[in-house]
Amino acid sequence: MTNRYLCDVLSEMRKCVKTLNFSYLSGLIEEVQTLGSRMESKLFDIKDFDRLHEEIRDLKKKKKKLEKEVGVLEE
Repeated sequence: MTNRYLCDVLSEMRKCVKTLNFSYLSGLIEEVQTLGSRMESKLFDIKDFDRLHEEIRDLKKKKKKLEKEVGVLEE
């Protein structure tokens, strides 16, 4: 199955309404729902990635600070 854009499916839905041929509309609705769910999932993944990246940056700062403290204490 090739990847399709949400806009392409919505365009086909408009064509259904224009021609009054609703025989495949339920399949298009399912496809729109699947594509929308994938988009939401990807957005959450990106948000999680950004959050984790920020946490890593903070932990690196803490590590650097602790290494300096250990260096001072060793002297």
